[in-house]
Amino acid sequence: MEERGNKTIICSVVFLDIVEYSKKSVSGQISLKERFNAFLSIAIRDVPVNDRIILDTGDGAAISFLGDISDALHAALSMRSSLLNEGVRMEPPLLVRIGVNLGPVRLVKDINGQPNIVGDGINVAQRVMGFADPGQILVSRSYYDAVSRLSQEYAGMFHYQGSRTDKHVREHEVYAIGYPGDFTSTQRTLAKQSRQAGATGFNAFLFRLENYWDAFVDTMARWERYAINAFRDASGAQRAAIVGVAAVVLVSLIVLTVKLASRPESKKGAETIADQGQLKPSEKSPEASAGGGAEGGAVATDTKDVAPKSKKAHSSEKKVQGVKESSRVRTLAETTGAPAVVSLGVQPWGEIYLDGRMQGVSPPLMELQVVAGKHEIKIRNTTFPTITKIITVKAGEKIKIKHKFAN
Repeated sequence: MEERGNKTIICSVVFLDIVEYSKKSVSGQISLKERFNAFLSIAIRDVPVNDRIILDTGDGAAISFLGDISDALHAALSMRSSLLNEGVRMEPPLLVRIGVNLGPVRLVKDINGQPNIVGDGINVAQRVMGFADPGQILVSRSYYDAVSRLSQEYAGMFHYQGSRTDKHVREHEVYAIGYPGDFTSTQRTLAKQSRQAGATGFNAFLFRLENYWDAFVDTMARWERYAINAFRDASGAQRAAIVGVAAVVLVSLIVLTVKLASRPESKKGAETIADQGQLKPSEKSPEASAGGGAEGGAVATDTKDVAPKSKKAHSSEKKVQGVKESSRVRTLAETTGAPAVVSLGVQPWGEIYLDGRMQGVSPPLMELQVVAGKHEIKIRNTTFPTITKIITVKAGEKIKIKHKFAN
């Protein structure tokens, strides 16, 4: 550290800000800052002390990483992982915006003789952080250009968000790790799970339709983001081709939605619900059948020809009726069973494969929804051996899978 004193160097800077910190009470601020500091300590514990400088900004922090530029990425991902897993469940929730930049800084001594940093590198990191949503990580173009050259996996983690203008009328091209709204989506998921817990009958059926609709909306949003990035970098002829492909995909999605809505099991579930409060004509009592004899045809009037039912026959009929009703309930529960939820905690990152199909990179991917049964989950990292886990889950069950790749 002493050898770098009074020199201008290029380093990566992570700037973090606690959302609406100043609006909280003093006790609320203390609680949030203590939890924030605990998460931050975990995020940077693997970085040597001589390779980092931490500045406390009051409502957040700024960390300069003087060594490997990927240290900033790993620290930001670890911080967000802690926020998504624990911060959203706090009261009040811990909401943090994160900005990362690669730029020039000058190492100086503060009034207490401690190492400090000043310069454009930290200023731009703060500007980039200001453009982020709560729980989102945004990086500058300079940091993206550098870290994306380290490996193809790193490059695939970023999504271009466009150019933003700060209060000094300076343009900044920014990239997101994950997608805008990941943090708020997690909050909505937690609230939805709370509402759906223990739902039965027709309510469970409606929740299943809601899950189908949310999956459709999420798919459309992802296609939109992919299309924007491809369209921005395409030539005139390529843009025309992209428009044609997008139109075909949109029509296909609409047809798929109509087919899902008209699936036989959905109709069967609705009919089962409607039948629960009614008896079929064949199940009506003899008195009801006799009452409708004028319209239904001739009815025997000789009571000698109608053998009275014994108590044993009545008992058998009730048992059969009970079996019919219970089978209806089981059919509805099987049709509308809630999916199981697998919570992921991977450090520093890993590609997630479910039954041989890639689901995304965690983080930012924090949860998987799977059907009940046996599944194989693989976690891949280019630096370490692949981890394979076999799980067996029940409908509506919640399990956690955590793994940390380390030397």
